Amino acid sequence: MSNLSTKIVHFPPYIKEQYGVSYVDERSVRNLGYALLTIAGADGEVSEAEMNRLINDHISIGVPEEIIKSYKVFDYKNANWEELLPDIQRADMPFNVARTLIHDAIKMSRADFEFADEEKMAVKKAVKLLEVPDDILLALNRLVDMEEALNAMGRALMETDKL
Repeated sequence: MSNLSTKIVHFPPYIKEQYGVSYVDERSVRNLGYALLTIAGADGEVSEAEMNRLINDHISIGVPEEIIKSYKVFDYKNANWEELLPDIQRADMPFNVARTLIHDAIKMSRADFEFADEEKMAVKKAVKLLEVPDDILLALNRLVDMEEALNAMGRALMETDKL
């Protein structure tokens, strides 16, 4: 993946509108994806639902196909946190990278409806390495709970979910 650090992923307008950010550099988004795979794979595998969550989320924000393909072959079982996380922290991203990583890791790890103990421990390890306060971890967990509840309510109101 040559020249990744010099390329920028420009987010679609809805991301700018919803989150207030418009870009990220390719190297950082790739390493963010690798870190997410490492956390979601802490239970021994990245399930199809977890991989789909990552891929669909990243396709929706305009991540290049080259990076998407790299996720599918990334060796998350042998990933080195000490290499991935500091590089993510140094990234030129106009948002709180550590909190974003933790939020997305919780969502991705829960995509298969099982937030395994090993995944929770991997999230806590990332929290420690990224120096995210415990109260923020709790708030991010509750945010994901609320997002899932709102999505379920939307499906119920639109009658795409049945009792």
